[in-house]
Amino acid sequence: MTDQTTAVRARTPLGRARGGQRRSGRRGRPPAGFAMHGRFRHAYLTPAVLFVAVLIYLPFLWTAYLSLTTYDGLGSPKFTGLDNYRRLLRDEALLTSIRNTLLWVAGTTVLPVGLGLLVAVLSYNIKGGAWFRLPFLIPYAMSGAGIGLIWGFILQPDGMANQVLTFLGMPGGHTEFLQDGPRNTFAMIVVWAWQQLGVNMLLFVVGLQSIPRAPIEAARIDGASGWQLFRHVIWPLMRPLTTVVFGLALVASLKTFDIVWVMTQGGPGRTSETLAVTMYRQVFVADEYGYGSAIAVLLTTVTGLASYVYLRHQLGREGS
Repeated sequence: MTDQTTAVRARTPLGRARGGQRRSGRRGRPPAGFAMHGRFRHAYLTPAVLFVAVLIYLPFLWTAYLSLTTYDGLGSPKFTGLDNYRRLLRDEALLTSIRNTLLWVAGTTVLPVGLGLLVAVLSYNIKGGAWFRLPFLIPYAMSGAGIGLIWGFILQPDGMANQVLTFLGMPGGHTEFLQDGPRNTFAMIVVWAWQQLGVNMLLFVVGLQSIPRAPIEAARIDGASGWQLFRHVIWPLMRPLTTVVFGLALVASLKTFDIVWVMTQGGPGRTSETLAVTMYRQVFVADEYGYGSAIAVLLTTVTGLASYVYLRHQLGREGS
Protein backbone atom coordinates (compact mmCIF):
# COMPACT_ATOMS: atom_id res chain seq x y z
CA MET A 1 0.00 0.00 0.00
CA THR A 2 2.85 2.36 0.84
CA ASP A 3 4.73 1.62 -2.39
CA GLN A 4 1.62 2.21 -4.47
CA THR A 5 1.00 5.55 -2.69
CA THR A 6 4.57 6.66 -3.32
CA ALA A 7 4.31 5.74 -6.98
CA VAL A 8 1.04 7.65 -7.38
CA ARG A 9 2.49 10.75 -5.67
CA ALA A 10 5.54 10.61 -7.90
CA ARG A 11 3.28 10.80 -10.98
CA THR A 12 1.44 13.89 -9.71
CA PRO A 13 2.71 17.38 -10.67
CA LEU A 14 3.42 18.22 -7.02
CA GLY A 15 5.37 14.98 -6.53
CA ARG A 16 7.41 15.57 -9.68
CA ALA A 17 8.20 19.10 -8.50
CA ARG A 18 9.35 17.89 -5.08
CA GLY A 19 11.46 15.16 -6.62
CA GLY A 20 13.04 17.67 -8.97
CA GLN A 21 13.89 19.94 -6.05
CA ARG A 22 15.55 17.09 -4.18
CA ARG A 23 17.56 16.04 -7.25
CA SER A 24 18.60 19.60 -8.03
CA GLY A 25 19.57 20.10 -4.40
CA ARG A 26 21.84 17.08 -4.58
CA ARG A 27 23.36 18.27 -7.83
CA GLY A 28 23.87 21.82 -6.53
CA ARG A 29 25.57 20.75 -3.31
CA PRO A 30 29.40 20.98 -3.55
CA PRO A 31 31.15 17.63 -3.43
CA ALA A 32 32.76 16.41 -0.24
CA GLY A 33 36.16 17.99 0.34
CA PHE A 34 35.51 20.90 -2.05
CA ALA A 35 36.65 23.48 0.49
CA MET A 36 39.85 21.54 1.16
CA HIS A 37 40.70 20.67 -2.45
CA GLY A 38 39.00 23.47 -4.34
CA ARG A 39 39.84 27.08 -4.92
CA PHE A 40 39.99 27.89 -1.18
CA ARG A 41 42.44 25.18 -0.21
CA HIS A 42 45.35 27.64 0.18
CA ALA A 43 43.41 29.61 2.77
CA TYR A 44 44.05 26.84 5.30
CA LEU A 45 47.80 27.39 4.96
CA THR A 46 47.64 31.13 5.58
CA PRO A 47 47.92 31.08 9.42
CA ALA A 48 50.91 28.73 9.34
CA VAL A 49 52.64 30.73 6.60
CA LEU A 50 52.13 33.99 8.49
CA PHE A 51 53.37 32.39 11.70
CA VAL A 52 56.58 31.15 10.05
CA ALA A 53 57.09 34.46 8.23
CA VAL A 54 56.75 36.55 11.38
CA LEU A 55 58.93 34.36 13.60
CA ILE A 56 61.61 33.19 11.13
CA TYR A 57 61.78 34.91 7.76
CA LEU A 58 61.24 38.53 8.80
CA PRO A 59 63.86 38.41 11.60
CA PHE A 60 66.35 36.79 9.22
CA LEU A 61 65.75 39.46 6.57
CA TRP A 62 66.22 42.17 9.18
CA THR A 63 69.44 40.51 10.36
CA ALA A 64 70.67 40.27 6.78
CA TYR A 65 70.01 43.99 6.35
CA LEU A 66 71.82 44.86 9.58
CA SER A 67 74.83 42.86 8.38
CA LEU A 68 75.23 45.50 5.66
CA THR A 69 75.27 48.37 8.14
CA THR A 70 77.14 49.85 11.07
CA TYR A 71 74.80 49.92 14.05
CA ASP A 72 75.33 50.11 17.82
CA GLY A 73 71.71 49.74 18.86
CA LEU A 74 71.09 53.49 19.06
CA GLY A 75 69.86 55.76 16.33
CA SER A 76 69.54 54.46 12.79
CA PRO A 77 71.72 51.87 11.03
CA LYS A 78 74.27 53.31 8.62
CA PHE A 79 74.58 51.38 5.38
CA THR A 80 78.18 50.27 4.71
CA GLY A 81 77.74 47.56 2.09
CA LEU A 82 79.98 44.50 2.41
CA ASP A 83 82.42 46.01 4.91
CA ASN A 84 81.37 43.64 7.69
CA TYR A 85 81.91 40.61 5.46
CA ARG A 86 85.35 41.88 4.46
CA ARG A 87 86.12 42.22 8.15
CA LEU A 88 85.18 38.56 8.62
CA LEU A 89 88.04 37.52 6.36
CA ARG A 90 90.58 39.46 8.46
CA ASP A 91 89.33 38.50 11.93
CA GLU A 92 91.74 35.97 13.52
CA ALA A 93 89.35 35.34 16.41
CA LEU A 94 86.69 34.36 13.90
CA LEU A 95 89.07 31.83 12.33
CA THR A 96 89.52 30.31 15.79
CA SER A 97 85.73 30.21 16.18
CA ILE A 98 85.39 28.40 12.86
CA ARG A 99 88.04 25.87 13.90
CA ASN A 100 86.30 25.24 17.22
CA THR A 101 82.92 24.96 15.49
CA LEU A 102 84.32 22.29 13.16
CA LEU A 103 85.69 20.44 16.19
CA TRP A 104 82.24 20.65 17.78
CA VAL A 105 80.62 19.29 14.61
CA ALA A 106 82.99 16.32 14.51
CA GLY A 107 82.90 15.57 18.23
CA THR A 108 79.23 16.10 18.97
CA THR A 109 78.03 14.05 16.01
CA VAL A 110 80.32 11.08 16.68
CA LEU A 111 80.48 10.80 20.47
CA PRO A 112 76.85 11.24 21.62
CA VAL A 113 75.37 9.48 18.60
CA GLY A 114 77.83 6.58 18.68
CA LEU A 115 77.62 6.11 22.44
CA GLY A 116 73.84 6.48 22.35
CA LEU A 117 73.61 3.71 19.77
CA LEU A 118 75.96 1.51 21.80
CA VAL A 119 73.96 1.92 25.03
CA ALA A 120 70.68 1.36 23.18
CA VAL A 121 71.89 -1.90 21.62
CA LEU A 122 73.45 -3.20 24.85
CA SER A 123 70.36 -2.41 26.94
CA TYR A 124 67.74 -3.51 24.40
CA ASN A 125 65.69 -6.62 25.08
CA ILE A 126 67.42 -7.44 28.37
CA LYS A 127 65.93 -7.69 31.83
CA GLY A 128 66.16 -4.37 33.64
CA GLY A 129 67.19 -2.51 30.49
CA ALA A 130 64.97 0.46 31.33
CA TRP A 131 66.72 0.94 34.69
CA PHE A 132 70.08 0.66 32.96
CA ARG A 133 69.12 3.49 30.59
CA LEU A 134 67.71 5.79 33.28
CA PRO A 135 71.05 7.33 34.44
CA PHE A 136 71.82 8.35 30.86
CA LEU A 137 68.50 10.19 30.54
CA ILE A 138 68.88 12.31 33.69
CA PRO A 139 71.53 14.73 32.27
CA TYR A 140 69.33 15.52 29.28
CA ALA A 141 66.58 16.67 31.62
CA MET A 142 68.92 19.37 32.95
CA SER A 143 69.50 22.69 31.21
CA GLY A 144 72.70 23.39 29.31
CA ALA A 145 73.49 26.25 31.69
CA GLY A 146 73.15 23.96 34.69
CA ILE A 147 75.35 21.32 33.08
CA GLY A 148 77.97 23.93 32.24
CA LEU A 149 77.95 25.33 35.79
CA ILE A 150 78.43 21.89 37.38
CA TRP A 151 81.20 20.79 35.04
CA GLY A 152 82.85 24.19 35.23
CA PHE A 153 83.48 23.57 38.94
CA ILE A 154 84.57 19.98 38.32
CA LEU A 155 87.16 20.88 35.66
CA GLN A 156 88.72 23.87 37.41
CA PRO A 157 92.46 23.54 38.27
CA ASP A 158 91.53 22.84 41.90
CA GLY A 159 88.26 21.12 40.99
CA MET A 160 87.04 17.63 41.72
CA ALA A 161 88.56 16.04 38.60
CA ASN A 162 92.13 17.03 39.50
CA GLN A 163 91.59 16.23 43.18
CA VAL A 164 90.37 12.71 42.34
CA LEU A 165 93.34 12.13 40.01
CA THR A 166 95.75 13.35 42.68
CA PHE A 167 94.12 11.23 45.40
CA LEU A 168 94.38 8.10 43.25
CA GLY A 169 97.98 8.88 42.35
CA MET A 170 97.21 8.99 38.65
CA PRO A 171 98.96 11.29 36.15
CA GLY A 172 97.25 14.52 35.13
CA GLY A 173 96.34 15.68 38.63
CA HIS A 174 97.21 19.26 37.75
CA THR A 175 95.69 19.44 34.28
CA GLU A 176 94.20 22.78 33.24
CA PHE A 177 91.20 21.44 31.37
CA LEU A 178 89.59 24.79 30.59
CA GLN A 179 92.59 27.12 30.50
CA ASP A 180 94.33 26.02 27.29
CA GLY A 181 92.97 25.72 23.77
CA PRO A 182 91.97 23.55 22.04
CA ARG A 183 91.99 21.30 25.14
CA ASN A 184 89.13 23.33 26.62
CA THR A 185 87.07 22.72 23.48
CA PHE A 186 87.67 18.96 23.72
CA ALA A 187 86.66 19.00 27.40
CA MET A 188 83.41 20.82 26.64
CA ILE A 189 82.66 18.43 23.76
CA VAL A 190 82.87 15.55 26.25
CA VAL A 191 80.49 17.40 28.58
CA TRP A 192 78.07 18.02 25.71
CA ALA A 193 78.24 14.35 24.71
CA TRP A 194 77.48 13.34 28.30
CA GLN A 195 74.34 15.46 28.25
CA GLN A 196 73.11 14.52 24.76
CA LEU A 197 73.81 10.80 24.99
CA GLY A 198 70.48 10.09 26.68
CA VAL A 199 68.17 11.51 24.01
CA ASN A 200 70.10 9.78 21.21
CA MET A 201 69.93 6.52 23.12
CA LEU A 202 66.17 6.94 23.56
CA LEU A 203 65.66 7.57 19.83
CA PHE A 204 67.67 4.48 18.96
CA VAL A 205 65.69 2.36 21.45
CA VAL A 206 62.48 3.48 19.75
CA GLY A 207 64.03 2.54 16.41
CA LEU A 208 65.01 -0.90 17.70
CA GLN A 209 61.50 -1.50 18.99
CA SER A 210 60.03 -0.65 15.58
CA ILE A 211 62.16 -3.20 13.70
CA PRO A 212 60.09 -6.19 12.49
CA ARG A 213 60.95 -9.42 14.25
CA ALA A 214 60.77 -11.56 11.11
CA PRO A 215 64.08 -10.44 9.48
CA ILE A 216 65.94 -10.81 12.78
CA GLU A 217 64.57 -14.30 13.41
CA ALA A 218 65.36 -15.31 9.83
CA ALA A 219 68.93 -14.07 10.20
CA ARG A 220 69.32 -15.99 13.45
CA ILE A 221 68.09 -19.15 11.80
CA ASP A 222 70.73 -18.62 9.11
CA GLY A 223 73.38 -18.45 11.84
CA ALA A 224 73.87 -14.68 12.19
CA SER A 225 74.50 -13.35 15.68
CA GLY A 226 76.27 -10.55 17.48
CA TRP A 227 78.13 -8.15 15.22
CA GLN A 228 77.02 -9.86 12.01
CA LEU A 229 73.36 -9.58 13.01
CA PHE A 230 73.77 -5.92 13.88
CA ARG A 231 75.78 -4.99 10.78
CA HIS A 232 73.79 -6.80 8.12
CA VAL A 233 70.24 -6.72 9.53
CA ILE A 234 69.66 -4.24 12.35
CA TRP A 235 71.82 -1.37 11.10
CA PRO A 236 70.32 -1.23 7.56
CA LEU A 237 66.81 -1.25 9.02
CA MET A 238 67.71 1.65 11.32
CA ARG A 239 69.35 3.79 8.63
CA PRO A 240 66.39 6.22 8.21
CA LEU A 241 66.32 6.91 11.95
CA THR A 242 70.11 7.25 12.05
CA THR A 243 69.87 9.91 9.34
CA VAL A 244 67.49 11.93 11.49
CA VAL A 245 69.60 11.56 14.65
CA PHE A 246 72.81 12.60 12.88
CA GLY A 247 71.01 15.53 11.28
CA LEU A 248 69.71 16.80 14.61
CA ALA A 249 73.15 16.42 16.19
CA LEU A 250 74.75 18.29 13.28
CA VAL A 251 72.44 21.29 13.58
CA ALA A 252 72.75 21.37 17.38
CA SER A 253 76.55 21.31 17.22
CA LEU A 254 76.68 24.28 14.85
CA LYS A 255 74.67 26.50 17.19
CA THR A 256 76.25 25.42 20.48
CA PHE A 257 76.25 28.33 22.92
CA ASP A 258 75.03 27.77 26.48
CA ILE A 259 77.63 25.26 27.71
CA VAL A 260 80.53 27.20 26.17
CA TRP A 261 79.38 30.53 27.56
CA VAL A 262 78.77 29.24 31.07
CA MET A 263 81.98 27.20 31.32
CA THR A 264 84.52 29.55 29.69
CA GLN A 265 82.68 32.50 28.09
CA GLY A 266 84.76 31.69 25.03
CA GLY A 267 88.04 32.23 26.87
CA PRO A 268 90.69 32.42 27.93
CA GLY A 269 91.69 34.81 25.19
CA ARG A 270 88.73 33.74 23.01
CA THR A 271 90.40 30.36 22.44
CA SER A 272 87.20 28.34 22.99
CA GLU A 273 84.69 30.48 21.12
CA THR A 274 82.31 28.97 18.59
CA LEU A 275 80.49 30.94 15.91
CA ALA A 276 77.42 31.25 18.13
CA VAL A 277 79.48 32.60 21.03
CA THR A 278 81.33 35.04 18.76
CA MET A 279 78.01 36.30 17.41
CA TYR A 280 76.67 36.81 20.93
CA ARG A 281 79.83 38.61 22.06
CA GLN A 282 79.81 41.04 19.14
CA VAL A 283 76.12 41.88 19.46
CA PHE A 284 75.41 41.91 23.20
CA VAL A 285 78.84 42.61 24.68
CA ALA A 286 80.58 44.81 22.11
CA ASP A 287 77.33 46.40 20.79
CA GLU A 288 78.44 45.84 17.18
CA TYR A 289 75.09 44.82 15.78
CA GLY A 290 76.18 45.04 12.16
CA TYR A 291 79.24 42.83 12.54
CA GLY A 292 77.38 40.41 14.81
CA SER A 293 74.59 40.18 12.24
CA ALA A 294 77.16 39.31 9.57
CA ILE A 295 78.38 36.45 11.76
CA ALA A 296 74.76 35.36 12.28
CA VAL A 297 74.21 35.28 8.51
CA LEU A 298 77.42 33.26 8.11
CA LEU A 299 76.31 30.79 10.80
CA THR A 300 72.85 30.42 9.24
CA THR A 301 74.36 29.85 5.81
CA VAL A 302 76.82 27.25 7.08
CA THR A 303 74.07 25.44 9.01
CA GLY A 304 71.74 25.40 6.01
CA LEU A 305 74.42 24.21 3.59
CA ALA A 306 75.68 21.51 5.96
CA SER A 307 72.14 20.22 6.52
CA TYR A 308 71.38 20.29 2.78
CA VAL A 309 74.57 18.45 1.81
CA TYR A 310 74.09 15.86 4.54
CA LEU A 311 70.46 15.16 3.67
CA ARG A 312 71.18 14.98 -0.07
CA HIS A 313 73.98 12.53 0.61
CA GLN A 314 71.83 10.35 2.85
CA LEU A 315 68.82 10.43 0.55
CA GLY A 316 71.08 9.54 -2.38
CA ARG A 317 72.38 6.52 -0.49
CA GLU A 318 68.86 5.38 0.38
CA GLY A 319 67.71 5.87 -3.21
CA SER A 320 70.57 3.78 -4.54
